Amino acid sequence: MRFMIIVKATKESEAEVVPNPDEELLVAMAEYHEELAKAGVLLDGSGLHPSSRGWRIKYSGKKRTVVDGPFTETKELIAGYTIIQVKSPEEALEWTRRFPNPAGEGKEAEIEVRRLYELEEFGPSDTLDRFREIGMDGKK
Repeated sequence: MRFMIIVKATKESEAEVVPNPDEELLVAMAEYHEELAKAGVLLDGSGLHPSSRGWRIKYSGKKRTVVDGPFTETKELIAGYTIIQVKSPEEALEWTRRFPNPAGEGKEAEIEVRRLYELEEFGPSDTLDRFREIGMDGKK
């Protein structure tokens, strides 16, 4: 089972500045991700640039419209993510309880955890086999 740990954006993470987290936070994040890697459950993780450097594509029928950032509602944005592969939701919960506060200890922050779909959850399909062939089956 794969889970994505989503670090919610804040006004600070959306500010147009070069990231400069304090050393204590960097150490905590490095130690946590090293533990994930040593346990063999870490698949990927990274921080994201602010939404001012991104865009959205809005769909209306067959029409696509590009909307440039920044996006004002930070509650709807993410600042980073970590993807883990574990045996159960309980194991994912245990790992996420240990996730360091992404804003730094004592500050307000939020992470969200969502399970990723596995191709095996869908019925047999030649089209799904195409996803497997290009490596989109979540297998390490």
